[in-house]
This record gives sequence, C-alpha cells and structure tokens, in this order.
Amino acid sequence: MKHLVIVADGMADHPVERLGGKTLLQFADVPNMDALACNGRTGRLVTIPDGFSPGSDVANSVILGYDQEKVYEGRGPLEAASIGYEMRPGDLALRVSLISVDERGRIVNHHGGHVTTQESFQLIDCLNAELADDRLHFYAGSQYRHLLVIKGGNKHIECALPHDSINKDWHGLLVRPKEGYEHSGDDCYFDSLGVKHKRLSPKETSDILNDSILKSQGLLGKHKVNINRRSCGLPPANLIWPWGGGYRPSMLTLSEKYPEVRSGAVVSADNLIRGIGQYAGLKVVDVDGATGFADTNYEGKVKAAIDALRTDDFVFLHIEASDEAGHDGDLQLKLKTIEDIDLRVMGTICSELSDWKEPVCIALLPDHPTPVELRTHVDEPVPFLVYYPGIKPDSVSCYDEQSCMSGSYGLLRLQEFMEEIMKILDSRKAGEPVFITIV
Repeated sequence: MKHLVIVADGMADHPVERLGGKTLLQFADVPNMDALACNGRTGRLVTIPDGFSPGSDVANSVILGYDQEKVYEGRGPLEAASIGYEMRPGDLALRVSLISVDERGRIVNHHGGHVTTQESFQLIDCLNAELADDRLHFYAGSQYRHLLVIKGGNKHIECALPHDSINKDWHGLLVRPKEGYEHSGDDCYFDSLGVKHKRLSPKETSDILNDSILKSQGLLGKHKVNINRRSCGLPPANLIWPWGGGYRPSMLTLSEKYPEVRSGAVVSADNLIRGIGQYAGLKVVDVDGATGFADTNYEGKVKAAIDALRTDDFVFLHIEASDEAGHDGDLQLKLKTIEDIDLRVMGTICSELSDWKEPVCIALLPDHPTPVELRTHVDEPVPFLVYYPGIKPDSVSCYDEQSCMSGSYGLLRLQEFMEEIMKILDSRKAGEPVFITIV
C-alpha cells in the first residue's frame, strides 16, 4: 500500500456570517473532497501539542508523526536544510521574513507585498554587504522567506510572529530575552574540533537581532527594488523580521520510524516544508511555477506527486495557497483556493489513480485552521479524510469541519494520525477497483 498525504495548509476555518454562518469548506463547491469523504472515513486531528504555538512547522511535523517534545527546534533550522545550508555546531538559525511597514510603523503585511524571489535576492545581497560579519549572515531563500544565522546565538529569545502582527507597531514587537533566561549565558557548544565555546546570552542575541532590524529599515527603504515597487503602486519589502530560531534538530527519518516507508518524496513550494521533508529523509521535488500562493502551479505539483508515487512508497504533497489567503483576510480568494484544490488537485489525483494496479491510501487534511476573519493560525482540531481501496466507509458524506466531527476515526491526537494510516494494508476483495473514480 502506497500513501499520499495532501496537506491543504490553513484550509480549515470558522463559520462566517457573510456565508450564512457556514465555514468556507461548507460553502465552497468541493465535489471531489465530498465524494472521497462519502466513500472513505473521516475524523479530526489535534495537530498542536500543549504548550506549542499553532505554526506550520509544528503542525506538519506532527502530521508526519514526530513528537515535538523530542525534535522541535524552531522553523529556522528546517528552512536552513531546505536551502542547502548545513548548520554548524553553535549556529542559531532563524527564519527572516521581508515584510512591509508603513510610515507610522505599522506592519502592513508579512510577505513584503508578495516581493518576488529576484527582487528579494537583491535585498538580501544588500543586507549582507552592510550588516554581515563573522558572527551574522543572511542566506537567500525565495520570495519573502529567507534565513539568518548567528554563530553562537542563543535560542532563548522571544520573537513576534509577523503574520500574527498585522496592523501592529513593529517597534513594540522587537526581540527580547525569554522570561527566565534573560541573563543566561551558560549555554555552551563544541565545535567540529571538539573545542568548547560559550554561547551569547539571550540579551546579547536579542540586541544583535534588534540592531539588524533597525538598520534594515534604512537600508531597504531606500533600495532601488523598493523605489521601483513604490513607483508601481506596490508595497515595499522594507523591513526584516527574524523569528522561529533554533539549533540543529535531531530527527529519525520516516523510514527509520515506519518500516512501511522504504522511500518517499515531498512536494512543496514552502522552504519550511521542504526542510522538514529533508530531515525526514524524503526527496525534495522541485516544481516550476510553484509559488505557495493562489497562483501556484497546481497541475505541476499534482504531476510531480503522481510521478513520485510510481517509485516511492510515501508522498507528502503540501499546498499553501489557502493559508496565505487566510492571512490576507481575503474571503473570495480563500474560497477560490479551496475550489482549486478540489478540482485541480483532488479531482486530478482521483482521475490519474483510477486505473492503477497498486493500491494507494490517500489522506487529506489542513495542518491548522487559518480563519479568514482572524487572519492568523488557531489551535483547533482539523478535519481529515482517508480513502483507500477496500475501506469500509463511515456515515459522513461531506468533507468539512462540522461533518468530520461525526467521523468514525473520532478525535485523534498528534502522532496517532500517522500511526493509523501506516497500519493500513491492502484490504481489497478480488475484482475491486484500485481507486475511486469521481465524475
């Protein structure tokens, strides 16, 4: 039995008055998701452990079966892996976003007005030329998502999340030492030669980061990239925002955790997910035109996932478009992304797999809700569906937040999801189709 897990990032939502009190999944036209739910089994999954923030780094790692108490180090190290930066002993890696702020100091958006990768590379080059030294360096990722590494940095710091801080004054959100660690400088590390070094204190690390943030405003604000963006009526990517810092994590690969996974692949435009995939031992598949937004190449990502399934046992297909629309508070765009996922992803997958001889278990779920009226992640269970040839359907006939509460899987917690789907064997009776065909 092969496994295809599809994560529609942030797709779950709350009831919206403008939609007659329905959630977006209830309101949207999603015949393919509904048909899979009707012919499969459903439930809900708790993706955020107690004490953790509802971020995609935590939620996607949980979906893949990882215990966050054992492996979590933050988003930065995962994104470092995705862009090919090999973390050294003592490194503190942080995600650094290019964001837009206005003249009053408010955060306008968390994505630099959808700054392009080509534009952002010029901005990162500028930051390195003016701010990098023997201790601090920027590494280019894609679009607004990049990496900042501090040699000997301390992870015991508090960083505001830019996507949770829209319309807030950024001056009041600067990095600060974590409570209880303000004066801690006792952390040590050993370099590759076995020499012991003392880390910076949380206060020293915070000061370095805040100095870089403050200096970035002047550097980026007058950069030709942002001068051109403003002349075209586009928001400037005029401030850096570091967050999600941590040290190199220690993770078993999926093959080491689950003998059913002899080989696997991850398909995503998001460096974070690609980094999780690399630590999990999955091959990272590149797709031209995969952006992480509503204009992503859905068809290309589906083709890449299907092609990977021909040779691999496990494929993790991640689509971020709904999450970004939720963060932007764009109701119509989020509805469109959900319907695009249904038609262009789920419909195509069902059609492509309908004549396969080898059985495939397909699972669909968000990693967390990103309610369009809140514009941020929330820590709530997400609906999921599972279909495979020979499965005994439950009574649920629609895929949405409310319907899945009645699903036969009930409420699963954390690693239980991966454990459940890894139990699934080929239970077909002779003559049964390999995959459901949806018209």
